Amino acid sequence: MPAIVVLGAQWGDEGKGKATDQLATTETIHYVVRTSGGHNAGHTIVVDGEKFATHLLPSGILTPGATSVIANGVVVSPEALFRELDALLARGVEVADLVVSANAHVIASYHSTIDKVTERFLGKNKIGTTGRGIGPAYADKVNRVGVRVADLFDEGILRAKVEAALDVRNHLLTKVYNRRAIEVDAAVEELLSYAPRLEPMVRDTSLLLNQALDRGETVLFEGAQATMLDVDHGTYPFVTSSNPVAGGVCVGAGVGPTRIDRVIGVIKAYTTRVGSGPFPTELFDEDGEKLWKIGGEVGVSTGRDRRCGWYDAVVARYASRVNGLTDLFLTKLDVLSSWEKVPVCVAYEVDGVRHDEMPMTQTEFHHATPVYEHLDGWWEDISGCRTFDELPVNAQRYVLALEEMSGTRIWGVGVGPGREQTLLVHPD
Repeated sequence: MPAIVVLGAQWGDEGKGKATDQLATTETIHYVVRTSGGHNAGHTIVVDGEKFATHLLPSGILTPGATSVIANGVVVSPEALFRELDALLARGVEVADLVVSANAHVIASYHSTIDKVTERFLGKNKIGTTGRGIGPAYADKVNRVGVRVADLFDEGILRAKVEAALDVRNHLLTKVYNRRAIEVDAAVEELLSYAPRLEPMVRDTSLLLNQALDRGETVLFEGAQATMLDVDHGTYPFVTSSNPVAGGVCVGAGVGPTRIDRVIGVIKAYTTRVGSGPFPTELFDEDGEKLWKIGGEVGVSTGRDRRCGWYDAVVARYASRVNGLTDLFLTKLDVLSSWEKVPVCVAYEVDGVRHDEMPMTQTEFHHATPVYEHLDGWWEDISGCRTFDELPVNAQRYVLALEEMSGTRIWGVGVGPGREQTLLVHPD
């Protein structure tokens, strides 16, 4: 299985880093690749009781012998990248094997400024962005005034692109938002300051990855955000600015679709969401509070509380379909211990009509109410289980029921944050 994709099958924060880390214990991973998003993502990995959080860096930065790749589809904040690298170096983590695509677009400080000002201006209609400049950077990319990593090494090209980007941005800042204009010289000077440290990391990553696949080496493509945040297939407009679905991996890494051998969707045993937007199974009662507390549901990158709800099999089926999933990796099953009955959303009702699949329109999804089946719960602490057979019978039945409802086999189950707290349901 030389090319494996790991991606989120809900609204993010599913535990993709844990799935990636688990693969590294069963496969020899040569490359771990980020293909979309920016430092608005977040992965938490626990190794030997020590917790690590990655944001822009692939979680594979902790995989011995693997090269971490930030590919062309990522938007890169050099400041955030260096801050994250320095934090890992301070903890004794070896990060020498990191490469960055020359074609990746750069998040400048003015992108963050525009992001935050725009969100404040929108008021109650805000999208719920992280304010880190991701959307404005992608907007500049599409408008063809974006700055690429390679441009940092050519001052003439860099200045021309920054001038073009700020020509429009400054009109918006001064005339609409009543803010000060951003000086071109200051923006260029800041971006040039990153070049010396960044240049040794820069490569043609599409060529690098295709050559690795030609040699039969294993490349793990690590998703950021998730299916329901995809700009095309998610709950638009409450989405990210890129394509974190499986199809986006090919564009974001420069590899063809025939290269992909396996697509693993990571999904929680319940559901969470950060930010604004519809969320049919969201809970506003004691059960929601309990899920939030036991699950420790605070965003890794944002620090914002996550909204909590029951497992949504409609979302799982949708994610399986649009990604062509071969496997699901179920996380945080241990959080559900102590419920007598565990509701699972199997369909929606919209204006009296049952929907077993995702409603077609935003309006329908916004008005969807969940149709639940109630599965028997369990009370045992399962965090010490190390095989699927060690789980309580009702926990096993819950997993197998979700597998049937979701339309994709569940390959593994997480019963705690640790690397060793993973059970294989269908060992390869």
